[in-house]
Amino acid sequence: MSEIVGRDRETAAALPASLTARLRELTPARVGLGRTGVSQQLRHQLDFQRAHAQARDAVHARLEAAALAASLAEITGYSVLRLQSAAMNRPTYLQRPDLGRKLDETGRSLLANLARPGPWNLALIVADGLSALAVERHAAPLVRELLPRLEDWRIAPVCVVEQGRVAIGDEIGMALGAQVSVVLIGERPGLSSPDSLGAYITWEPRLGRTDAERGCISNIRAEGLSYGQAAAQFVLILQEARRTQLTGVARKAASNILEEG
Repeated sequence: MSEIVGRDRETAAALPASLTARLRELTPARVGLGRTGVSQQLRHQLDFQRAHAQARDAVHARLEAAALAASLAEITGYSVLRLQSAAMNRPTYLQRPDLGRKLDETGRSLLANLARPGPWNLALIVADGLSALAVERHAAPLVRELLPRLEDWRIAPVCVVEQGRVAIGDEIGMALGAQVSVVLIGERPGLSSPDSLGAYITWEPRLGRTDAERGCISNIRAEGLSYGQAAAQFVLILQEARRTQLTGVARKAASNILEEG
């Protein structure tokens, strides 16, 4: 086996560091962490503990629903309804995902007795999900960016839901009689993204819809998908949903068939 000597040895030693630096430019993931002996360096360990604490805080934090509702009302000019899932507190919400997918009795009665001036095309629901931080930071700015692009959609009163999961949009959209539901929700925090907002779009929302029947836009935040980019994707999905009367996997399959034909 030949030995690397002189400048060649220096180049070979520098390559891993160069590659690590390049990877760090492309991703916030923890790559190429240094070690002291057999242990991680203290700064990397402390950084991991900080990120883990931020993720835990995001999961357990309570949504400031009143402030969010007021902000959305000012932006949209629409009525904003405050609703609650059947999970009455955060521990129950985390332990019983099924309860976060349906409204409590008060919310059901409110929607049942809501005066309807006419059929609505779109129901906009904002739910805390697994990161209230994401919703508080990004929901209102995204709605402000999105609203001018929805001038040809008749939008129902906006709903703000505490302790809600994605599927709660099916019950709300069905109760409102909307053609399509849009759920803006805090995504499960990661160690580099405690404030990632997701959006789920469902044509003809009704109980029993599956995630395969939804369109999804993910990672809406400063370090991910910008509000403008997300709004543009929204419009494309909504236009395709209206044209094909489908969302999710079925819409993609129908679009592929049409393109091939």
